[in-house]
Amino acid sequence: MKRFGNLFEQVVRFDNLLLAANKTLRGQKHKPAAARFYYDLEPELLRLQEELESGSWQPRPYRVFSICEPKPRRICASELRDRVTHHAICNALDPIFERRMIHDSYACRVGKGTHAAVRRAQRFARRSGYYLQCDVRKYFASIEHEALKTLLRRILKDKRLLELLDRIIEHSPPGAAPGRGLPIGNLTSQYFANLYLGELDHFVKEQLRIAGYVRYMDDSLVFGDEKPALHEALAAIRGFLDERLKLELKEEAVRIAPVTEGISFLGFRVYPGTIRVGRDKWSRFKLIVREQEEAYLAGEIDEEELARSVSSMIGHALHADTLTARRRFFDDSLSLG
Repeated sequence: MKRFGNLFEQVVRFDNLLLAANKTLRGQKHKPAAARFYYDLEPELLRLQEELESGSWQPRPYRVFSICEPKPRRICASELRDRVTHHAICNALDPIFERRMIHDSYACRVGKGTHAAVRRAQRFARRSGYYLQCDVRKYFASIEHEALKTLLRRILKDKRLLELLDRIIEHSPPGAAPGRGLPIGNLTSQYFANLYLGELDHFVKEQLRIAGYVRYMDDSLVFGDEKPALHEALAAIRGFLDERLKLELKEEAVRIAPVTEGISFLGFRVYPGTIRVGRDKWSRFKLIVREQEEAYLAGEIDEEELARSVSSMIGHALHADTLTARRRFFDDSLSLG
């Protein structure tokens, strides 16, 4: 396997840091911290570059908060200059990590995403009688640092970059178990987490020789024509996760069932002949639209902003067969005329 070097210089180049800063600041320049950073952009980037080159850069404490959509999560937000560093690293690593990804891995990749994953799942459902669904228990919190570092060293041979990546990996979220856990909220965490379970992808495709397989981060589907074969695949996946990646499945979420019953996947309900929006996602859709309508009626947003927001929500719903439900919902909606 080819290992890649001479990447640290690419990460710390000023033009790469500038690109990383522009990505980080996109849509954020109205916020005070981002505005201050942007005002002194060149000096800020030169200071960051000097810290990275000298090896003195250290990640700063996280700002921790919780969200409840679509389920409760604790987010660890890095300071802006650390986010710039993460973007700079990922700019350099993305082409290398991309080469290791199988076709049917859909998270954190250009041209992929949830809607493509759902469509691919339906294609496999049309060809198969049954499916196996797996979800890793507390995935980001369970990633073992040493196993991740070992994996990175199988891909990279740039000592200075590996030292920088080690520093980021070891900057665990508050309350994490010793030697485990990546913070939800870091761009690097998404890349590392996707790479980590990419090992499972190769095991399923190359060792188990399973054609019907889709993964979006830690949520994966395996398709087959017979239940016994899927039970065998499940046992093999459990063993691989335990022995190689030190992970375990969320057993209450493991499911083997006929595809005709529908597959709850990424907020949608996937059938061989149709795709529907999941109950929770549809409730969320209606709630957000109603909130935007109320904000418009209260004069908090204008008609253009309302139309833009609702259009975005409808665009997401268009990926499922929701025409009748949307018509019924908007028949009862407010009239803008």
